[in-house]
Amino acid sequence: MDNKFAFKLEKTKGQARAGSFSTPHGEVKTPIFMPVGTQATVKALDSQDIAATGAQIILANTYHLYLRPGMERLEELGGVHEFMGWERPMLTDSGGFQVFSLGKQLEQGGKSSRVKIAEEQVEFVSHLDGSQHTFSPESAIEVQRQIGADIIMAFDECVGDDEAKEYVEQSVDRTNRWAERCVRAWEERGRQSVYGKYQALFGIIQGGLYQDLREKAAAFITDLQVDGLALGGETIGYDMAGTVRVMAWLEPLLPQEKPRYAMGLGRDPQDLVEAVLAGFDMFDCVGPTRLARNGAVYHGQLEIKNGRPEFVSEFKNGRLNLGRSEFATDKTPIQVGCDCYTCSNNYTRAYLHHLYKTKELAYYRLASIHNLRTMIRLSGELRQYVLS
Repeated sequence: MDNKFAFKLEKTKGQARAGSFSTPHGEVKTPIFMPVGTQATVKALDSQDIAATGAQIILANTYHLYLRPGMERLEELGGVHEFMGWERPMLTDSGGFQVFSLGKQLEQGGKSSRVKIAEEQVEFVSHLDGSQHTFSPESAIEVQRQIGADIIMAFDECVGDDEAKEYVEQSVDRTNRWAERCVRAWEERGRQSVYGKYQALFGIIQGGLYQDLREKAAAFITDLQVDGLALGGETIGYDMAGTVRVMAWLEPLLPQEKPRYAMGLGRDPQDLVEAVLAGFDMFDCVGPTRLARNGAVYHGQLEIKNGRPEFVSEFKNGRLNLGRSEFATDKTPIQVGCDCYTCSNNYTRAYLHHLYKTKELAYYRLASIHNLRTMIRLSGELRQYVLS
């Protein structure tokens, strides 16, 4: 078996942390933003583009890869790394979030989602063709073994912030029991993928915005023999004030020697700043590429104000809207001094405005490269802030 997962905490500054972890596909320095490659692709980019942004690790999605291309085909093709030509580390989620969130979307669209949650497993229908499927803690681990990521996640239920406390408590208890089953399945399969490489398993702490339930979940998950810890739920990343509040409750309870992952966090640059200051090490979000495709590109820089880092920008939320007519004749790059491919090669705001308005495919690539590079560079700058 290839080398195991190992996390090293290098330095702290307040709650902010700098560290690193090793995987069979290489080392990752934290804090780190992880681009989302839902279907074994970061939208509009190829693997060389992704690597050129400085991405050390990316995500793939268990639910979507399970449905298409399917596990038999993916395993036949050598797993996700070989399939997409990505030689660096990768993480997969367990599919739980998509089972529940896409089920809600089907219901809102007037269709029956037929998501049935039971102790043994969850029944759901494909959003692609309506076919019926099941996920259990054991099958979620097995699917991730076939995908072959370096880090895999325990199967959980992602609860919404508007759920009643009674239901959230039941859900937390069930997610904790599922985590135990995931650990057993992981250990029984040698903690490795079907390709013989070690897979790190992270447990997920749920509990909504209820402090006692979050603390209960944290106590349970941290007691399991997992390699890392994640905070999940609708609040995390979506409501930054709530995210920081939840982390403040849990930070004293989390072991220093394990990485901390904020699931779905990183829509805006300041989100990363707040997350690092709260004590998180890892983050992912579809926001940077989704915003890019819709004309919003990041603009600003990290500054230290009164000893505290802050992403400073002349634009609201650090976003410049390339669709605005004022940029139609602007000969400057998105941001002067940015080291991304797009800005370094002097693709001007005027040109990008033109590509966006005409829906040319080159726009999606160039804008996505800039946004991802901004978030990854910011992660490195925050790391240096902690190490300084």
